[in-house]
Formats: sequence, structure tokens, C-alpha cells
Amino acid sequence: MTTPISMSRKPAITIDDLSMQYGDATVLDSVSCDIPAGQWVSIVGPSGCGKSTLLRCVAGLTNPTTGMVQLGGEQPAFVFQDPTLLPWRSAADNIQLPLELEEQSTENRSDRILQVAKLVGLDATDINKYPRELSGGMRMRVSIARALVMKPNALLLDEPFAALDEILRQQLNQELLHIWQTQQMTVLFVTHNVTEAVYLSQRVLVLNANGTVGGDVAIDLPIDRVPAIRNTPPFLEKTAAVTRILQEGL
Repeated sequence: MTTPISMSRKPAITIDDLSMQYGDATVLDSVSCDIPAGQWVSIVGPSGCGKSTLLRCVAGLTNPTTGMVQLGGEQPAFVFQDPTLLPWRSAADNIQLPLELEEQSTENRSDRILQVAKLVGLDATDINKYPRELSGGMRMRVSIARALVMKPNALLLDEPFAALDEILRQQLNQELLHIWQTQQMTVLFVTHNVTEAVYLSQRVLVLNANGTVGGDVAIDLPIDRVPAIRNTPPFLEKTAAVTRILQEGL
């Protein structure tokens, strides 16, 4: 039995009337959303609707044209679609890179690296390998471990499983759910996959093709998600609801 998620009523992330323009093109248009601490929210929408741009604005990697993002004490870590590992460093050295950049003491680094490696399904042998020696799934595990090593309380993920096969994708979905539940983190997750969004989330934010919010769907399914839930009527109803909003917003 998984420990229930405790969520604060106070928003951990507030997105307030956020818009983004590149020249004459509007990528995001007046997007607003409150995300409570400990909640998992997925963002779906057609290609080019601003999903990744929104995530980068929350991370502080991109400045919006108008509007603002407020982090209520959250310390977010970002996981890109590509693992972005340094090829000349071992997996362990890639994981510890944020600790080096923050000039944290070397005394407990090894223990922390092993701890987060184990959390994402890597062992001591795996983390001594170089990226070229790892499969795509293993490289993504290293990328997630690198994000977790600084003990963030918010995790921002930009389609991290897009390049993986369906079996591996579902396996990593389950492992990421376990991390979210045990670490009690706030998660903002971008994906093109509606089934994945519904399976992982407590809410699904749907963006229209014009960069506006088309819907905010509550996923009131049991916290303990197992693969079999994908075949149940409540799950299929939620998937259909999100898909309908997507189609209406094209």
C-alpha cells in the first residue's frame, strides 16, 4: 500500500496570465493555473501550442512576454526530452554535476549518488558506465537521477519518454509514479500521449492550438495506479474527455 500524498492547499506553482510571443507569433496566450504542493499535473496539446515553452517559463529558462510565474518555496529541477548527458563523464559523474556546480561538500556525494541511482532503478555497475554504454532508457534514468540529486521539491519534465518504446515507457511511468509518491514532490509533466497523461496525473491541463487553455481536467482515480486501470470505464472516460477537449481546440 502506497503512502497517501499529502497536499497543501497553498499553490506551489502559480502561473498568472502568462503569454509568450516570438515576433508576430503568439505561442502562449493568457495562461493561468495554480498547482498545489504535491500534485501531479500533466500538460497536453497539439504540436506548437506552447507546452514546452510553458514548462521552460516555470523553470525560469525562458522569460514570458507578459504575465508571471510564482514558486511558493518550490525548488524545481528540469528533465529535458533528451537526456543531455556529458559523453566524457560516467553516469555517476553526470549525476553529481549539480552538486559540483553548487560547490557542495564531497563528503556525502557518493552516498547521495547511490541513493538517487537506486531510486530510478540503477545499480553500482550501471553508474560506472559511460552514456555510450547505456540504453536509451538507462540514459533517461541517469537524467532523472541528476535532477533528483539536489533534493528538489518540484520536478518539471518535458516529454522525457517520447523516444522510448511503449513497454519501456510504461515501466518508467510506474517508476516515476513511485518516486513522486515516496518523495512527495510537485510534478509538472509535458506529454503528447493522452493515455500517459491520464495514467500519471491528478490533473491534465489541455492547451489549444492557439496557446490558450482549453480545459483543466481533474483525474479523480485512485492514487495507487496499476496498469490494469487503463482498461476500466472511469479511466477510459477521462481519456475520452481529454481527447474531446484536444479535438475542440485544434
